[in-house]
Amino acid sequence: MRWGVKRKSNDELRQRFINLTVPQAQAVGLIMPDPDLHQDEASGDWIPGPINWDEFHQVLAGNGPCNRQRIEARREAHANGAWVRAAAAAYAAKRHGRGGSAAA
Repeated sequence: MRWGVKRKSNDELRQRFINLTVPQAQAVGLIMPDPDLHQDEASGDWIPGPINWDEFHQVLAGNGPCNRQRIEARREAHANGAWVRAAAAAYAAKRHGRGGSAAA
């Protein structure tokens, strides 16, 4: 990656990810959410079923199955972290006011 040239294609990287992930999930008793997932006997690769592009685009548009819960959790985390942001801002203002630097 030094010169910005990828050595492997996205398809190769995806296949490697699937080949590593499926056995790990199975080892801890998880069931993969792809009923068409199967292992190719010749190559040993795990082959996923076809991608539902309509569902994918709906998720990207914010209409995913857990979108409301995810957004609400994000808002709650932001609200719960307000005191940290306020404390950091007060500390920075105090350090700046004394002419000191906040370098660690």
